[in-house]
Amino acid sequence: MKKKIKNNVFWVGKVDWELRKFHGDELSTHKGSTYNSYLIQEKKTVLIDTVWIPFSEEFVENLAKEIELSEIDYIVVNHGEVDHSGALPALMKYIPDTPIYCTENAVKSLRGQYHQDWNFNVVKTGDKLDIGNGKELIFVEMTMLHWPDSMATYLTEDNILFSNDAFGQHYAIEELYNDLVDQCDLFNESIKYYANILTPFSAILRKKLDEIISLNLPIDMIATSHGVIWRDNPMQIVEKYSEWANDYQENQITIIYDTMWNGTKKLAEKIAEGINLADPDVVVKIGSLAKSDYNDLITEVFKSKTVVIGSPTIGNNILHSVASFVHFIKIMKFKGKKAAGFGCYGWSGESVKIINGLMEDAGFEIIGEGLRSLWNPDTDAQKAAIDYGKKIAVS
Repeated sequence: MKKKIKNNVFWVGKVDWELRKFHGDELSTHKGSTYNSYLIQEKKTVLIDTVWIPFSEEFVENLAKEIELSEIDYIVVNHGEVDHSGALPALMKYIPDTPIYCTENAVKSLRGQYHQDWNFNVVKTGDKLDIGNGKELIFVEMTMLHWPDSMATYLTEDNILFSNDAFGQHYAIEELYNDLVDQCDLFNESIKYYANILTPFSAILRKKLDEIISLNLPIDMIATSHGVIWRDNPMQIVEKYSEWANDYQENQITIIYDTMWNGTKKLAEKIAEGINLADPDVVVKIGSLAKSDYNDLITEVFKSKTVVIGSPTIGNNILHSVASFVHFIKIMKFKGKKAAGFGCYGWSGESVKIINGLMEDAGFEIIGEGLRSLWNPDTDAQKAAIDYGKKIAVS
């Protein structure tokens, strides 16, 4: 069922309440998601994006109930990833010659994924498409936000920016609009989305935000591809992105660890105690890699000024869970953050040095040599961990 967004613009997407993993198993989506597709019905009828492959047949059937598919004059593909373009093969069976407007890289993406040579029309930033009734679509390339093929599309007169992945969140909702949903959920999912997907491209995003602003386009609504449509003060999410893209951090220290026999866990708790004693105003969070969601932890890293990583020594090295998570941290390309290592050992004790080396390689400023504790931490070792926490708090 299509839902009216504004004037002759309608939402024709899909709400996926059951989605719990995305990008394979790379991203957790605790609150599901939406695949937002939009239909513009002016003198020309335009479809902007489709839905994920599992819902392609349902999408085409529902769309055919709303309009004759042959009435679609143009299709805009803002991004070729399958959660946006997945219904194209099913749809193009009915309207194979319909022009598809997308970036040059999107042509490569769509051909590579679906092995079809559709009627592609390549557009660049500033290109326009007249859709009648005095309205135009203006295209804005969004390269590497978050794929090389990404773009946004702006509808004049209605002042709607169809932003694709930018400004979205994985958040299943029926209400569609930002002012109708739980604001805590909305911004928690928005920052998680940014932290886990867009952080590596923050420098590019800063330039792109400046470019969008320089176009002087009035924006009354931002229609994303996942989650809410921003209609109430839509620029608030743009302002948040500007903040998040500038080496973001809060007054927070996060301790992340894995443990074998709870010795390293005990150190984590005592380090947290020491941080709190030295600075009661700082937010301290502890996360166990064995018990916590990695994407939620990355969000906490994103918010933190300092990250403390712990692992016992095993096989002259660190636990594979810690190695994997530190690799995850590295590919996020965080800037302006500090790190410290800690861990228990029984024989050789290399884990802390390895952690510090990996975190330095990931771009973090290392605080001291770290904390090593032989065997299960006794009273003295626990006191040393508290003192270590105090040192971290003031570093």
